[in-house]
Amino acid sequence: MITLSSDFGSPYPAAMKGVICQATDARIEDIAHDFPRQDIRAAAFWLTQTLPYFPPAVHCVVVDPGVGTDRDAIIVRTGDHALVGPDNGVLLPVARELAANETDAPDAFEVFTWAYDDPASTTFHGRDVFAPAAAAVHDTGVDNLETRPETTPTDDYVDLQFPAATVEGDGATGEVLVVDDFGNAVTNVPGEFLANQFGGTVAVDGVEAPVRRAYAAVDRGQRLVTVGSHGNVELAVNRGRGDEAFGVSTGGAVDLSL
Repeated sequence: MITLSSDFGSPYPAAMKGVICQATDARIEDIAHDFPRQDIRAAAFWLTQTLPYFPPAVHCVVVDPGVGTDRDAIIVRTGDHALVGPDNGVLLPVARELAANETDAPDAFEVFTWAYDDPASTTFHGRDVFAPAAAAVHDTGVDNLETRPETTPTDDYVDLQFPAATVEGDGATGEVLVVDDFGNAVTNVPGEFLANQFGGTVAVDGVEAPVRRAYAAVDRGQRLVTVGSHGNVELAVNRGRGDEAFGVSTGGAVDLSL
């Protein structure tokens, strides 16, 4: 299997699929092609929430604001998975997640650079660099990357780690990591912060809101604070947009007080 993820929208992913189909008979699965444009951290977060549910595969990820520059193309091998994409950090959080799931060791991954000839386009490496690389890795096999002349092991790569929230006593200071299409604002505050607060309230930037386990536990249009499927504190509205109701956006600071 080869999975594809990008911020390309349409129709660019179709060209990547065409390249892969000419090179291999691998099954192709789309993860998403509507990641926030050029937002490396948001894409990295959503990959951690999706790829661990897949069986072993080659995962081609192209969120690449530096396309056409001297940034490297890399392959990250973790267990039976391989991640193919630009060296800008987007692959590292999910590599750690996959490694932890397979080996209980989040640092159990290897990084290789992928040497490529001058591509046909300096603006579409998804088609001309990463899709061919994903097809080649699929056919070579994840365990045999060292046998390919294009791959070189490296310890020099761009890392990306999500910022940690500060939790002290009854207070937590964090930030919004992403806002999903429903308008739910996902923070980096761990859900454990609300462990004993369900049914009560929490102050968000000084304004109280109910803490509930389900969106529909409050009236339609009412704000709530919950713990999402990702395990983090989430600011939401039942059938509305939490980002607008709480006045927050991606990257913005959030203060919580029990």
